[in-house]
Amino acid sequence: MNLFDIEHKIILVTGGCGVLGGGIAKYLLENNATVILLHYKEGPLLATVRELKKISKKVDGYVCNVVEEKSLQEVAKKIIHIYGKIDALINAAGGNKPGATVGLDQSVFDVDIEQLKQVIDLNLFGSIIPSLVFGKEMAKYKKGVIINISSLAAERALTRVMGYSASKAAIDNFTKWMSVELAQKYGEGMRVNAIAPGFFIGHQNRSLLTNEDGSYTERGLTIIKNTPMNRFGNADELNGAIHYLCSDASKFVTGIVIPIDGGFSAFSGV
Repeated sequence: MNLFDIEHKIILVTGGCGVLGGGIAKYLLENNATVILLHYKEGPLLATVRELKKISKKVDGYVCNVVEEKSLQEVAKKIIHIYGKIDALINAAGGNKPGATVGLDQSVFDVDIEQLKQVIDLNLFGSIIPSLVFGKEMAKYKKGVIINISSLAAERALTRVMGYSASKAAIDNFTKWMSVELAQKYGEGMRVNAIAPGFFIGHQNRSLLTNEDGSYTERGLTIIKNTPMNRFGNADELNGAIHYLCSDASKFVTGIVIPIDGGFSAFSGV
């Protein structure tokens, strides 16, 4: 028996049209899993599903809002009706907003409170609510995996990204809390873990880390200086940990947060 086999698993990915969620979905399909994308906009969702079908026909998609319980409950009913079960949920929906980030010429007192609330709502409740809705379906069979997306910003005080840091710190606590709750009340088949990506250049942080000419900003250079591997990560370097946590190879693993950061979190700076 191959403990890393995920061929027969039904895996949900929120934020499935984003760089992170889309990359994870692509990898899982390449490894024969059935992948169901969840996204709040129909157009991008249909386009992404159509593109991923070139890799595997075992992909589907549903429009829903990760911060609206009723929206998720309706989708959960459809998925269970068609597929009969949910093996894993990957909470990849998340992000940041300019107003929740302290600008170079600003202080924390200039942060836009409404955008701060939106960032915390998306990153925290956008993982909590799907975990409760889809986790409830898993709990009926006492078997299922939830994977949250944390960040180095949860553990270390990274300047400027106030709302993002606060919400990801809460994700770490929720991951540990939920892992204990589900294991104690529904058994060892229910597991909750997280990955904490280090620094990966994407659409949302590109302007923070790179200049228009492609060179690194002062912040980007500081990150490289404090990363022992001396580079930013590539999105596909998250896939190995995701695969491990989805598979039975990690069946005695719950409540952990795996840093994937090129050694950033281990380095003291000296």
